[in-house]
Amino acid sequence: MYLMVTVMDRKRLRDFVSLYRLRQIYVNMISLGHGTARGELLSLLGLTGSERAVCMALVTENTWKAVKKDLERKIRIDVPGTGIAFIVPMSSIGGKRELRFMTDGQNWKKGEESVMKGTDRELLVIISNQGYNELVMDAAREAGAHGGTVLHARGTGMERAEKFLGISLAAEKDITLIVTKTAGKNAIMQSVMEKAGMGTQAQSIVFSLPVTSTAGLRLLDQDDETETPPESAEPAAES
Repeated sequence: MYLMVTVMDRKRLRDFVSLYRLRQIYVNMISLGHGTARGELLSLLGLTGSERAVCMALVTENTWKAVKKDLERKIRIDVPGTGIAFIVPMSSIGGKRELRFMTDGQNWKKGEESVMKGTDRELLVIISNQGYNELVMDAAREAGAHGGTVLHARGTGMERAEKFLGISLAAEKDITLIVTKTAGKNAIMQSVMEKAGMGTQAQSIVFSLPVTSTAGLRLLDQDDETETPPESAEPAAES
């Protein structure tokens, strides 16, 4: 399973989303952005305009192979000014129903789990109803998260949620990004699911992506190492 990210000229957004629906990629999170690259780099990336749209969706390997061909042949994504697309392998997702909702129509089947070597951190991606990011962050902090970054987005395919989740979802979304240690990932995901999940007004969906290297987190590491366990904590069992 992969997170597919597409960065495109904002004027072509409708073309991309229509293509994805033909490939049964119904659930997309769309955010607007502004390009900063200049000159030759813009031409190299095929992004000559500055107004961008960023589209995120979960895809299977077979779906990506098919949609990649469509992007090249039908959208002609390699033509300057069109866009770029890439995928990032997923580590986990909170909830089987949520996974089925996000991958509806892609014939996903559970395979053997694989762990990327050398990844001691994870990027948590939390999709929630807009305006509830504080509820999400409170739940994440209770489980050890230090902080996060919030993006505003609009979801497509939200009308399909009732089929899989038994509830309706709003289209306006917040996407909260949190980098955390792999060892603490499950606790944070569980806390978010319990305190800001589908049974709450936030209606959050959370999944994680492997992070291979980081910079700027040294002080947080030092804080974690110097934390004193509570007096009531029981000693670890001897092996």
